[in-house]
Amino acid sequence: MAATNERLREPEKEPRIKRSATRSLSRLWPYVRPVRARFLMAAGVAAVASCMGLVIPLVLKWLVDGPVADREPGGVWLGGALLLGLGIAEAGLFGVRRWLVARPLAFVEASMRADLYRHLQRLPVSFHDRWASGQLLSRATTDLMLLRMFLAFPLTFLVVNGVTVLVGFAILLAQQWTLGLVLLLPAIPLIVLCSVFETRYAVVARTVQDQTGDLTTVVEEGVLGIRIVKGFGRHRSQARAFRALTGRVRSTELHKAGLLATIWALIMTLPELAIGAALVLGTVQVADGDLSAGTLVAFLSTALTLRWPVESLGFLLAMSQDAATATDRFFEVMDEPTAEQSTADQSTAERPTAEVSTAERSAAPQRSTSRNGTPRTAPQDGLRFEGLEFRYADAPPDAPPVLAGIDLHIRSGETMALVGATGSGKTTLTALVPRLHEPTRGRITLDGRDITTLPRDELRELVAVAFEEPTLFSATAGENVLMGAAGAAEADLVRALQVAQADFVHALPQGADTQVGEQGLSLSGGQRQRLALARAVVGQPRFLVLDDPLSALDVHTEALVEAALRQVLATTTALVVAHRPSTVLLADRVALLSGGRIAAVGTHHQLLGDSAEYRSLMSGIERIEREEAR
Repeated sequence: MAATNERLREPEKEPRIKRSATRSLSRLWPYVRPVRARFLMAAGVAAVASCMGLVIPLVLKWLVDGPVADREPGGVWLGGALLLGLGIAEAGLFGVRRWLVARPLAFVEASMRADLYRHLQRLPVSFHDRWASGQLLSRATTDLMLLRMFLAFPLTFLVVNGVTVLVGFAILLAQQWTLGLVLLLPAIPLIVLCSVFETRYAVVARTVQDQTGDLTTVVEEGVLGIRIVKGFGRHRSQARAFRALTGRVRSTELHKAGLLATIWALIMTLPELAIGAALVLGTVQVADGDLSAGTLVAFLSTALTLRWPVESLGFLLAMSQDAATATDRFFEVMDEPTAEQSTADQSTAERPTAEVSTAERSAAPQRSTSRNGTPRTAPQDGLRFEGLEFRYADAPPDAPPVLAGIDLHIRSGETMALVGATGSGKTTLTALVPRLHEPTRGRITLDGRDITTLPRDELRELVAVAFEEPTLFSATAGENVLMGAAGAAEADLVRALQVAQADFVHALPQGADTQVGEQGLSLSGGQRQRLALARAVVGQPRFLVLDDPLSALDVHTEALVEAALRQVLATTTALVVAHRPSTVLLADRVALLSGGRIAAVGTHHQLLGDSAEYRSLMSGIERIEREEAR
């Protein structure tokens, strides 16, 4: 668990520049701009409603100095009616403010969540390798909820309360400037306190939101790995680890609450002391005849009306800091360069302009369609790896590359088996073809076209992949298969299921419309692998990349799949990672990958005779299979 937590914190280890909450929150403007009219109207309505509360003390002054002093009951009833009307109007205006912001807030939150999800889909696989899913999930849920709450209340009332305080103090100074100055005395210490509070609270707010993301990751992994947890009897240790993490979150939350309680106590105490001092001084002035009783009542009523705008300052600042932190976390993801941007930057940095231009010019006449949309015949050159080198971005500088100097040509219509020991780089090489990772050096071409010059949508229409660890989605079996080809028909689904020997789908309760559940865990490992294979072949791709797609199948099912797969491989160019001799025999030629390099290329029988390493790999596999058969 400790190691897991270290991994979870990895994206946060970079030093952070001290940030301004105002600068962070200003980045929300592009999302607020489309609904700014309703937000401004809501703020205006709230400001009118809040300032209307300042009219009530003036009515009280008129009542005390007029009808009450003159003993006029009719005037008292009129003053009471005015106060009631002002209260109803104030409540109604605040209701209108809520109505004005409800729909815009839903729009802003939905837009931000949609943009975040869309951006996550476009980020390179290396980003998802580094970031824990719980951290991303918390940004899409908890952080956006905090931003919606900020836009609904603190953003508006920081402005409204500021306007109310300015108008209120203008009224106070106009009524009795000496008492007004007494109430202004706490302003300087309040400004200092709020500045210190913001600095300290920002650190704690960031910590608790990061810890919440870690907690989300632990819960998610515990749910997805429940079979492992139960199978190894680790539920108690997992529960202890979870309690330890929740304990840290609790401690941070308590520290956060302590800071808020301290600032709120100070913000409430200082104005109360000033109001008490003004009350004593005003009473003395009334006794001396320098101030009317009505003016004192109005002054104190206005001061008490201003208590909430001043005392809420700590609460509003805390919510603003939470929102600023949530904004930073949201844009940490949104600022990550997409796969297209990363590739463009890498190409510009590593290749001369002339070379890029030449590559683009050479790719231009090889488009699959002409300008008028008619098909254009592309050269049938197959799949080539030229001088390919790859190292992971987080690898130590002195570590050797995973792949180095790969030169390999898979001719058009040919099936090439890729064989190598564990850790030799087979899966990494297959991931480079659909550009799940970008090569550090060298290039890959499809029928003579550099894959970096192809739009990703077009590349992934040309290349279909099936991985050793199949991933299924919370959808129907049919939807999972048809995800491999846009616009595929029912006949394509049936054909793909037959090729992958996935006819078990028809025996499911609702056939192909049966929900397979999250990660497809309602199916066996072999069934999931067959559905993933069906997804790869459903679109009849020009190029097929299979990463040991038959590893979870029994010998009998494997033989049936291989027999059907031969028909597919006869019409496509394929690269197949193979661990079993039976899978190797599907290929026209075999490439032996050793230490990140292509050690030998030839037919299965040629390599058996020429390569001791290949013989060792094949003989070891055959011996294990014979022992398993016994």
